[in-house]
Amino acid sequence: MKFETKAIHAGDRPDTRFGAVSVPIYQTSTFAFEDVGKTRGYDYSRTANPTRKVLEDTIAQLEGGKAGFAFATGMAAETTVIHLLKTGDHIVCGDDVYGGTYRLFQNVMNNFGLDFTFVRMNSRKAIEDAIKPNTRMIWLETPSNPLLNIVDVEMVADIAKRRGILTAIDNTFATPYLLRPIEYGIDLVVHSTTKYLNGHCDVVGGAVITTTDELTERVQFLLNAMGTCASPFDCWLVLRGIQTLPIRMERHQENAFAIARYLQHHKAVSRVYYPGLESHPGHEIAKRQMKGFGGMVSFELKGSIKAVNTFLKRIKIFELAESLGGASSLAEHPATMSHASMPPEYRAKIGITDNMVRLSVGLEHADDLIEDLSQALGAG
Repeated sequence: MKFETKAIHAGDRPDTRFGAVSVPIYQTSTFAFEDVGKTRGYDYSRTANPTRKVLEDTIAQLEGGKAGFAFATGMAAETTVIHLLKTGDHIVCGDDVYGGTYRLFQNVMNNFGLDFTFVRMNSRKAIEDAIKPNTRMIWLETPSNPLLNIVDVEMVADIAKRRGILTAIDNTFATPYLLRPIEYGIDLVVHSTTKYLNGHCDVVGGAVITTTDELTERVQFLLNAMGTCASPFDCWLVLRGIQTLPIRMERHQENAFAIARYLQHHKAVSRVYYPGLESHPGHEIAKRQMKGFGGMVSFELKGSIKAVNTFLKRIKIFELAESLGGASSLAEHPATMSHASMPPEYRAKIGITDNMVRLSVGLEHADDLIEDLSQALGAG
């Protein structure tokens, strides 16, 4: 089946018991046994749940993986994956990842004996130079958050496989509609399903997709042991959103492209970050490995932080809010919001300036969004 068909029909659909076209919400904590030691396939919802299973199977099929697992949040998914490692292991991670990822790795997992090296993954040499004898995982984002840097996924997978190192990618920004990292050799795919997969800003969730029987068994064990799973109702909300993912992603990136072009020529803007622009340093790689360029646009304003504050107070259609990937357009200030957990000197080092604004471009009419940006920025 094509992607658009899988998004609607993957998993156990319609419901095999009563034929419900919409996946039922099995809002139960426990399941009755048929006999001692004999279940109907489920015993306790932390371990597995029928609604969750449909979501997990759907995401696994969309990503082209072995199995999928649904988690309470994107960070719960990341936390579970990082527990595949043990004290003394080293991880090479992209330096411009989501602020919550950086916080988890640097401020939490460091305390349990994991060692992290953060590096800009724009060349084979940079990645290879960061690898140590005890390196066990390479973690990447592409496009990255919020700088929208592009990583050559196939290159990273090749480096890792030659050394027997696991690879994990956060595919939240691209979604499997635009990028399927497993096809390039990635071992584990992570999502914040809160974002584009759900698409409506009404749930938080996460997902992990595995590629081997061993990884599947280990992630299932950790999910059950750590209790990081998603609730049935939250899974249902994400499932409902996934059905329109292909249509939404096309509109997101159509609007984002129009906005990026507009901002590129505005006199109040000093720089625009969008991989669809030919001026973007990762444009050719993105064009090669992705079906499109996504719905996220970042830009820097000229002048002082006052200009940023003025802009964020003036916007009307764009809402000042964290998160992304919903129908509504959102604007946020990475330095004080999504990436506030990064030390200021680290943000400056990797290029997240105080003058940067990140836009999650929604599904509204592009003309209205550009008009809103225009009045907030001032004539230009």
